[in-house]
Amino acid sequence: MSNESETEQVGRELHEFCSALYPICRSITGNGVRETLAALDEWVPVEVTEVPSGSRVFDWVVPDEWNCEEAFIEDAAGNRVVDFADHNLHLMSYSVPVDRQLPLEELQRHLHSLPEQPELIPYRTSYYAPNWGFCLSHHCRQQLKPGSYRVRIDSQLAAGSLTYGEVFIPGRTDQELLISAHICHPSLANDNLSGISVAAALARHYLDQQPLHYGLRFVFVPSTIGAITWLASNPEKTARTVAGLVLSGVGDAGGFTFKHSKKGDGLIDRILPGLMQDLGLNHEVRSFMPYGYDERQYCSPGLNLAVGCLMRTPYGEYPEYHTSGDNLDLIQPNKLGETFDLVRRALDLAQCCRSYVNLAPNCEPQLGRRGLYDAIGGDNDTKTAQMALLWMLSSSDGNTSTLDISQESGIPLEQLCLAAERLCDAELLSPAHHGNSA
Repeated sequence: MSNESETEQVGRELHEFCSALYPICRSITGNGVRETLAALDEWVPVEVTEVPSGSRVFDWVVPDEWNCEEAFIEDAAGNRVVDFADHNLHLMSYSVPVDRQLPLEELQRHLHSLPEQPELIPYRTSYYAPNWGFCLSHHCRQQLKPGSYRVRIDSQLAAGSLTYGEVFIPGRTDQELLISAHICHPSLANDNLSGISVAAALARHYLDQQPLHYGLRFVFVPSTIGAITWLASNPEKTARTVAGLVLSGVGDAGGFTFKHSKKGDGLIDRILPGLMQDLGLNHEVRSFMPYGYDERQYCSPGLNLAVGCLMRTPYGEYPEYHTSGDNLDLIQPNKLGETFDLVRRALDLAQCCRSYVNLAPNCEPQLGRRGLYDAIGGDNDTKTAQMALLWMLSSSDGNTSTLDISQESGIPLEQLCLAAERLCDAELLSPAHHGNSA
């Protein structure tokens, strides 16, 4: 029998899943997104939505769909010096079709490399301006000799659709928690696949955990335009969103970085920092700023959803970011598993984070005859558990949530949620009808 822990097993499975998705060429539209969602659907049932090109979504318009079959640069001898088939970062995303001969001097204007990281291929895009380009290591670029080169890009940029996926797990209330991952980057393991895989594993986990208090909605969207499209297309869902989390860059070896929502006092905002502290995890908490991942769309003034962002090393702060160095070696199974475990715990706490009513409010009820006090005390954990019972009884007025009590008492939220369950089983507490949390 294996001694592998559940967290280690999940981490290994997530890394294998990322390995399967890594070769797929994703962009903000196209068949790579559909192929990725089809792979997700093998893990958890995904509802796929296609939004036609030209659709107005707030101040944006859904762009034409882009796909590419082949792209390369050949030298005068017919040798392919750059080939999209070797690594899909070689082609600038959304490159228009090209088939022509041109001298090296002109070709250089369409090449992208990193002199300061000469062995890495950069990631470049041109979503909203017609252009074309190739990315290559600076070392390879320096090897190009003067002469004529053939450039061929067999791409299609035409009316189609933008594709996104959703998984929804209903709760007892009509309120929802949102988990969002972007699904548009080609062959970037940390800044793309780590968030997708952890979100998919969480969705799979909670399919078997019903009934929940809050519904859980997982969205897999192309970055920026995909989140904007989902928000514009689903006002009834956003109205039910009480809190949420964007997941990205959660597989590298760094500690956790949590970026608050703009509100700063949402359910996840209040749970995650304390949870990371209680678990002894290396972490940093940052204030909201209108730059980064899709939290900036969810937190925009007209929506102002309480959606933060969980990362490890933040975007732009590790040298492999948006380069071929962000490969499968950068993400670690144990770190993926640790992220899964952290977010699962946070969502579990959010599910039990609500207000209760004391059903025996006149003085302290006798806990001993109900088996709620251990016969022999003295252990610190026992004392904390007993204090959690007393705090829940003392503060459960129907309006004060377990999260409020945790912050007042200093008792970990997880302990108070367990105490609430025990007191409900003993018919000393009952959930408040409004069921609100924060």
